[in-house]
Amino acid sequence: MTSDRTYHHGDLRRAVLTAALDVIGTDGPDALSLRDLARRAGVSHAAPAHHFKDRTGLLTAVAAEGYALFADALADAPDLRERGVAYMRFATGHPAHFQVMFRPELHRTDDPELLAAKARATEALRAGIDGLSDADRGGDPRLAGVAAWSLAHGFATLLLSGNLEGPVDGRDPAEVFRTLAGLLFGSPTNPGSS
Repeated sequence: MTSDRTYHHGDLRRAVLTAALDVIGTDGPDALSLRDLARRAGVSHAAPAHHFKDRTGLLTAVAAEGYALFADALADAPDLRERGVAYMRFATGHPAHFQVMFRPELHRTDDPELLAAKARATEALRAGIDGLSDADRGGDPRLAGVAAWSLAHGFATLLLSGNLEGPVDGRDPAEVFRTLAGLLFGSPTNPGSS
């Protein structure tokens, strides 16, 4: 009877994802074990496999959820600079997702749900480049996109790893990012978004 009760769960998928995010946030994605996650969720050791098949399936679900949340976070940003701020805020607000999303060796890169969420996020990032003047794009929108992505991702990664404590020196990281973006991409096209 006890094993039957531990197998049934109101929302097993969510419980296992939440437990996985806790482990990733504390110990990194390499520390994940489906057996340990089942124990944390209070279900049989085989139960997570019904939803995720294996560890890679679980990490794929984490990445897909992360990209969907990321796309939502970027959607309302009015310009490239604010998309960078949203990028940084997403990374600091969802560090476990962020650790998994950009490590394709951890997940199934051909998963349809992951591909759809990633495409939405990519489109939201590209929309910020579309708002730049030709001069600020340097004549090559794709390279401008790589520059913007590198700045936002690098800044977020350095912030998460504690490497910007000295340079940021107690200032609001969003304001620091806006200043950095201005150094590379000039003034925002929407003056109200500085």
